[in-house]
Amino acid sequence: MSERKVLNKYYPPDFDPSKIPKLKLPKDRQYVVRLMAPFNMRCKTCGEYIYKGKKFNARKETVQNEVYLGLPIFRFYIKCTRCLAEITFKTDPENTDYTMEHGATRNFQAEKLLEEEEKRVQKEREDEELNNPMKVLENRTKDSKLEMEVLENLQELKDLNQRQAHVDFEAMLRQHRLSEEERQKQEQEEDERETAALVEEARKRRLLEDSDSEEDAAASTPPQPALRPKPTAILDEAPKAKRKVESWEQSVGTFGSRPQLSGLVVVKKTDLDRETPQGQRTPALGAVNNGKAADPAPRMPGTSSLSQLGVYSDSEDSSGSN
Repeated sequence: MSERKVLNKYYPPDFDPSKIPKLKLPKDRQYVVRLMAPFNMRCKTCGEYIYKGKKFNARKETVQNEVYLGLPIFRFYIKCTRCLAEITFKTDPENTDYTMEHGATRNFQAEKLLEEEEKRVQKEREDEELNNPMKVLENRTKDSKLEMEVLENLQELKDLNQRQAHVDFEAMLRQHRLSEEERQKQEQEEDERETAALVEEARKRRLLEDSDSEEDAAASTPPQPALRPKPTAILDEAPKAKRKVESWEQSVGTFGSRPQLSGLVVVKKTDLDRETPQGQRTPALGAVNNGKAADPAPRMPGTSSLSQLGVYSDSEDSSGSN
C-alpha cells in the first residue's frame, strides 16, 4: 500500500499539463469572509450603532475598473445587526483606510479630521515655498524660534527634575501622615466637646422640667390631714432603759422629785378641810386633770418624804384604833 502523506507525486511519462481544462470563473465573483467593522458607523435605516471591532460574515468582491498603483480595491457587504439592511464599504489604499459607500454613515472622528487638516496645511506651505523664496526664509526663522523655545522648556523641565531628585518623598509622606493624624485628633476632640456640651444642656433641661413638674404636682394636690396616732402604738414602742436606783434613794427618796407612793398616801383630814363649804367638793383620790393624776392633798411648804411617811404611819394607827 502506498504512502498517504508524501512529498512527491508520481507523474507518468505521457503527462501533458496543457490538456488539463481550466475553470473559467467570473471576474466579479464574491467570496464569503470573516471580518470586523473597520470603524464606527450608524445604520441609515434603523439608526442602530455598529461599533468598531464588531464581527461579521461579509461578502467580498473586487471593484471593477478601480486600481491604485496597481493595487486592486475590494468591496465588502455586511448586514445591520438589527434590521438586516445591507451596508457596503471598500478599501482606500491611498489613505490606508476604508471608505463608507452605502447603507450607513461613518461616525465623527476628530483624529482623522486633524490629520487631514495637518496634511492640507503642509501641502499649502510647500506650494508657497516653491513660488516665494522670501516665504522660505520666514518659515525657517519661525522654525528656529520655535525650536529654541522647545529647548528652553526642555531645559527647565530637566532642572525641575534635578531639584525634585533631592526631595525625600518618604519624609514628605511621613509629614503628611502626621498632619493627617493631628487633624483627625482635633476633629475627634471637637466632636467630644460638642457631645459633652449637648449632654450637659439636655441634663439641665431635664432638671428644669422635673422641678417644674414637682411644683405643679405640689400645687395641684390638696393638703392631707394629719394622721392620728393609733391607740395600740404604745405597744410597738421600745421599752425605755431604767435608771439605776441607788441604795440611799430606796430608803430616803430622791430630791426634787415626786415620791413614788404619793398616790397611795391618805392625808388626814384637818379642821381646815371641814370648814370648806358643802358646795365645793374636794378633788377625789386619783382624779385626772389634763391627763395627769391630781395630788390628794395640797403640799405644805417645807414638807419632805420623811414627814409624809410620818403622816402615813399616823393614818394607819388611827385606822387600827377604829
